[in-house]
Amino acid sequence: MANRRQPRFRGTSYPTVEQINSDVISKLAHEYWAPSDAEMDSRKPFSLDVVKSVYHDIVSGRFSSRRLVLLDFSQYLEQFLWPNFNGQTADSVELVMSITALVNEKKRERAPVWQAFKEKPEQFALFFRRVLELCLAPNNYTSADGQLAFSSVEKCQLLIFLGHCVTSLEEDLIREQVQKIFGLPIWQSLSTKRLEIELKKVPNLKKPWDRLLKKDLKVDESATKEEHFFRHFMRNLMQSFENTLVAVTPDGPLPPGTQNYCEHFLNLMIDCQSSLNTRRFFHAVMDDAHILVKCRLALLYGRKEGRVFAQLVEALEFYSSYEITLTGSDLSEQERSVDHYGRATALQRIVYSLFPDREAIKKFAMAPVFKIDTRTALKAFFDSLSLDDLRKVADRVGVLGNRNSIETNENVGDAGLLSKEILTEVLIEFHEKRISQLQRVNEMAIYPTEDIIWDDALVPDEYTLTSETMPLPKLHLQFLSLHDYLLRNFQLFRLESAYEIRTDIEDAVARMKPWRNELGGTVFGGWARMALPIVHFEVFDVGKPNVGCKPPSRVRAKLTVTLNVRGNVRSEWESLRKHDILFLLTVKPTRTVGAKLEYNDHFLNQSGLAYVRGCEIEGMLDDRGNLIDELSEQRPQFSGETRTFRVWLDPNQYYHDFEATTNEGKENIYPTFNIVMRRKPEENNFKAVLETIRTLINSEWVVPEWLHDVLLGYGDPESASWKKMGSIIPTMDFNDTFLSVAHLESCFMEQSVELRNLSDLPMQPPFRLTFPVPETKKNGVKRSVEGDAVAAVLNVLTVEPYVFKKMSPYPRNEPKRNAVPFTPTQTEAIISGMQHGLTLVVGPPGTGKTDVAVQIIANIYHNFPEQRTLIVTHSNQALNQLFEKIMELDIDERHLLRMGHGEEALETKKDFSRYGRVNYVLSKRLELLSEVGRLQTSLGVHGDVAYTCETAGHFYLYQVLAKWQTYLAKIKASLNDADIADLFPFGNFFSDAPQPLFKRETREGDMSTAEMCYRYIENIFIQLEEFRPFELLRSGLDRTRYLLTKEAKIIAMTCTHAGVKRQELVQLGFKYDNVVMEEAAQILEVETFIPLLLQKPEHGHNRLKRWIMIGDHNQLPPIVQNKVFEKFCNMEQSLFTRFVRLGIPTVDLDAQGRMRPRSVTSAPTLALPFFITFL
Repeated sequence: MANRRQPRFRGTSYPTVEQINSDVISKLAHEYWAPSDAEMDSRKPFSLDVVKSVYHDIVSGRFSSRRLVLLDFSQYLEQFLWPNFNGQTADSVELVMSITALVNEKKRERAPVWQAFKEKPEQFALFFRRVLELCLAPNNYTSADGQLAFSSVEKCQLLIFLGHCVTSLEEDLIREQVQKIFGLPIWQSLSTKRLEIELKKVPNLKKPWDRLLKKDLKVDESATKEEHFFRHFMRNLMQSFENTLVAVTPDGPLPPGTQNYCEHFLNLMIDCQSSLNTRRFFHAVMDDAHILVKCRLALLYGRKEGRVFAQLVEALEFYSSYEITLTGSDLSEQERSVDHYGRATALQRIVYSLFPDREAIKKFAMAPVFKIDTRTALKAFFDSLSLDDLRKVADRVGVLGNRNSIETNENVGDAGLLSKEILTEVLIEFHEKRISQLQRVNEMAIYPTEDIIWDDALVPDEYTLTSETMPLPKLHLQFLSLHDYLLRNFQLFRLESAYEIRTDIEDAVARMKPWRNELGGTVFGGWARMALPIVHFEVFDVGKPNVGCKPPSRVRAKLTVTLNVRGNVRSEWESLRKHDILFLLTVKPTRTVGAKLEYNDHFLNQSGLAYVRGCEIEGMLDDRGNLIDELSEQRPQFSGETRTFRVWLDPNQYYHDFEATTNEGKENIYPTFNIVMRRKPEENNFKAVLETIRTLINSEWVVPEWLHDVLLGYGDPESASWKKMGSIIPTMDFNDTFLSVAHLESCFMEQSVELRNLSDLPMQPPFRLTFPVPETKKNGVKRSVEGDAVAAVLNVLTVEPYVFKKMSPYPRNEPKRNAVPFTPTQTEAIISGMQHGLTLVVGPPGTGKTDVAVQIIANIYHNFPEQRTLIVTHSNQALNQLFEKIMELDIDERHLLRMGHGEEALETKKDFSRYGRVNYVLSKRLELLSEVGRLQTSLGVHGDVAYTCETAGHFYLYQVLAKWQTYLAKIKASLNDADIADLFPFGNFFSDAPQPLFKRETREGDMSTAEMCYRYIENIFIQLEEFRPFELLRSGLDRTRYLLTKEAKIIAMTCTHAGVKRQELVQLGFKYDNVVMEEAAQILEVETFIPLLLQKPEHGHNRLKRWIMIGDHNQLPPIVQNKVFEKFCNMEQSLFTRFVRLGIPTVDLDAQGRMRPRSVTSAPTLALPFFITFL
């Protein structure tokens, strides 16, 4: 077994109960802040000395999670710190820092954070002000009593706290304070020229800016000073960062805490730039301060210790240069080109107007843009200018920045002026032509390589603390755009896959025991089930690049191995199918034969693993070198143990490797592969999902207009709910949802219900509900959604019964009925799911979530028979449970389809897979044609009319329909009620039905029976007409495709299957109108999003009408193998959970059905000691 690398950090070690009770903190807690009622009266009064003592313990432990967790268990923040924070205690640095440290720990542990501050919200503004003051405190800052020297470690805690505030804008308490340092007024810290440019970009901001200036003239001096502090805070914080950055020397030890402080600062900047609410006005301030340029030119950027710092700078550069407008709109490719050429031509005009007499400048000004917009050309030009000339150019361009910034670099001429090196880099960055983010994604290799897999900063191990700074994207509540949303998920999914692949590689390579023999070659002393030595590897086909591309269009290779392994393992290797993924490894071991693993050494040092490349199987070759047909039932016989596979390599990665070999003289890695590794099929679908995400990034796929802003986290959270959609369906049939009138009335206790019976029917199910007309105001007149003027609109729900149209006289065809007595909240969820829009249903286990989902699906099926519903779940088990309940309702099984693996686990003998449904259709077709033949005999019609669906259609049109129309005409002309039964032309056909067929009691009753019988006959031919394409399509594949795209109305699949098969579904023209997601809280964000885009938009619009998400965010989150990705990157946050955090309305199911009748909200809680409550 492979040894995990030596841990650099240890994870949090949670204390035991005995350790908690014996710790000094527990003793202090019992004395000062124990929350139990028995000890409330015996508490000692609040003392800052206790806060200082505890804080000294925290600092001495360098903010150890173990100590902070113990304090959190004791409710130190909720019971002692925050209740005693006020104007008198706010000056205590220890108190402020203790609160900050506990907030950071709670965030790290994913515990509720901001609820405690809502007890005294009026004090939070003062606390936030104190945090900002301490952020700007100098490094040699000492507290008023002279006992506390402020360190960089403590400043890091403050920056982490600010980052948590920036990412918690869904809380009103936080948003109110954060907007003070990120709102429009912060533009007062811009340089004059930059301010003019920004206001010119968005003319609509000129009036708000003028009003702001007028308002400032009316306030007193103290208020002005306070506003100035907030408006210049971020600029001053960046200045403090610059002062820390320039303190780094080329060699020697770094100043204590400098590296961590700089990394945490960049992490804060990334959080600010990656959210539109904070980025909108802050982006110009950060750009005006030239933070990115100064970071790239800083000495820390090039030092070995600054590797993570450099990666964070690259991440910040990505978000800083993100192509988005101030209003949040993505720039198109054309808009980016116009902007770039506009900057370049403006530069030419500026330099020519400043220096018209210089020949070199004339040549530069007259040159075409494509010759001057490269970094090399721009650097050569700007290097030829003096510092004064550069300053003139930069000032005219508007990138000179705030002249009050203080530069301590030795290259600076006058105090307060930027150095020539920085000015040159700023001008180059502003004018050079950059590779678009889309191009970068398209040029990225899809398979992870050794450079990514074993990069601790990109793919951390399980021992890395989640409190560290890492250059990884994060999934917050809000995203800049759909492109940004997909790109972050693409990067994280790729890195999470790399972590899982690393585990498999280390396990397989360690089992194979690679050793170096006496001749310097590689021998293997062990074996692995999932890996084999490579006998021969050869790249034999490199296709020409596509137009406009550099990488080849395809790269194919042959891979030969020897299967001298056990029979079952050999079968597994021979069972590899097309599109399965393999990994090609090169090991150059340094350990001699017989050497054992050193568990304290790094894996790469022991194994000599040099290269990792991925490939995709095209197929296995037979002894003649021909590709074996996987669909053939006869497998070829092999003469020996040698097997050869033909594989596709990643063209992008092959191009990068070829360039490195040609231009940099690196080794050609492809002849060096000596191990091939496979993975379990269920764990190896990452490539298909990544390609799906990349395709979406490149495509103009659109989400529904009503969902766009909600998905990105902006706008009104209720805008996508059915009551705010503006397209309410006023009247719908609820079929078997309600069991009786009393049941219906109990579901609408808080609403007026009007029982209406215009048809004089029994007041019993089924019921048709008419909802109150939503009203709008236009020109002072109340109008309905359609625009018609209405009188008063009352909040009255109208209920009227209706009669199911019986479709058959046979008892075996009696429709199935729901028997679940839905509760009021379940009914609310069903109503919401039937209407257009987004529905979130939250329910603990046993509250009937699956029953609600099934009833929504059934009601949509009956109300909108032309619409198609897609069911998505996280697991096959949940999908099967949902599907089994759907089969118990009145839904024609010919409209049901179960896709993907796991269908065999359904507790039914029927096959609901694609081929199983095709077989059902074909057998049902024969059964129906048999009925047509029986009908033909009963009518005495000659000929073979029951041969095909086509002949049956002609028989219906010219015989059955004609006889029925003649019958209706005779009945209409006859006054004799007995004629209804006597003249009925299909009586002989129904001779096997329960007799008498006609009761002969009332005319209406007998006529209803005749119509019912005709509906049964008509339905036979309707089904045959639907089955007719299955006669015309001869291949099973074409039939399954038709079934998927046309026949099936309810299609079920897992989220993984949707991600893997998306491209195929889109190409087939798959369409659907509704999406129902079960276990939505357990699905990764991107795997929740992909099912929304399994169809092409129609005329630029997505046809999706309903999205019903059902789950419980308080249960298990999505499974993420890497804890850093889970916690730091927030991959454990499902889209369902994010919607709940954003405040989107939910329907909370509150009735427990698996246990004793009791409301979920009234479940008792255990009276545990205070330090156990949070365990």
